[in-house]
Amino acid sequence: MAKITLSKLRHSYMAAPSGDDDWALKQLDLEWDDGGAYALLGPSGCGKTTLLNIISGLLAPTEGKVLFDEADVSLLPPEKRQIAQVFQFPVVYDTMTVFDNLAFPLRNRGVAEDVVHQRVAEVAAMIDLTDRLDKRASGLTADGKQKISLGRGLVRTDVNAVLFDEPLTVIDPHLKFQLRSKLKELHQRIALTMIYVTHDQTEALTFADKVVVMNMGEIVQVGTPVELFETPQHTFVGHFIGSPGMNVLPCEINNGNAFIAGTKIAAANKADGNLVNTEIGVRPEFVRFATKGLAARVTKVSETGRFSIVEAECDAGKVKLLVGEDEKIPTGSAKLKFDAANTRIYSDGWLAGLGSVE
Repeated sequence: MAKITLSKLRHSYMAAPSGDDDWALKQLDLEWDDGGAYALLGPSGCGKTTLLNIISGLLAPTEGKVLFDEADVSLLPPEKRQIAQVFQFPVVYDTMTVFDNLAFPLRNRGVAEDVVHQRVAEVAAMIDLTDRLDKRASGLTADGKQKISLGRGLVRTDVNAVLFDEPLTVIDPHLKFQLRSKLKELHQRIALTMIYVTHDQTEALTFADKVVVMNMGEIVQVGTPVELFETPQHTFVGHFIGSPGMNVLPCEINNGNAFIAGTKIAAANKADGNLVNTEIGVRPEFVRFATKGLAARVTKVSETGRFSIVEAECDAGKVKLLVGEDEKIPTGSAKLKFDAANTRIYSDGWLAGLGSVE
């Protein structure tokens, strides 16, 4: 296992990058502790897989360093980094048995056969494949084959980290929960450094201790699932995480306070200095109907069971709120109240200067 450090890392697929848009990864500085469970989360094309391939050694970074326990491995090939990587589509030898598939990484490194049998038995028990060890891999379903890929990543004891690149893409939705739970359980049992790439917030938030949110080649925020939900540092994080995502409304600033259509919106932070493109961010969970507040008009109600997703239009745009099944939903005109402790002011997308608002 190893602590992984990315120092002043940048990468471009162009021979002579010049403008900002030429970089697939803009400058990154990041550190992952030994034995942690991490996720790289973001939309397609944001640089997640590029970053994972740089860590594994499949790509050499254009600039910067990759350090394993302070040793520079930036130019080392994958086989010298002691990395196990599980890809989006399972790489399985169909003509081999499940046992031989799991044993392959160990036999390839000359591990004694008695140790091979011991490790394969241990890993097969972890991933629920013990009863299939003597079967050919060709007879397995997609989730069974992906279990083999996971097992091959876990069977070695000499790895610095296990990297997962969208490992549940080919898995049926009803089986994804089981495999996510199994991955989390495996990490708790063996405490390997694990980095999981996904565009699915549910996968990232249920697996990782810390999530790295990426967008357009940049790291937007690093935090625990709770931190990302409760305190988004950027409106992108608020939009991307949560269902529905955070409401973001343009606002005016007067003496550090936010106003929408002349109505003061109490917030948890204060807008200091000369700010541009100021907005209010508040999640639907923290908006409610009230007798006083921001004037709006209810335009849509979607029943989801335990609560309804209500859409309302105000002068600044559309607001979504979650309303419990026992709460009354007004028709037509309404007043909206934002929970001040969970409402924040943003400038040019970023959280404005911290400080309580009077």
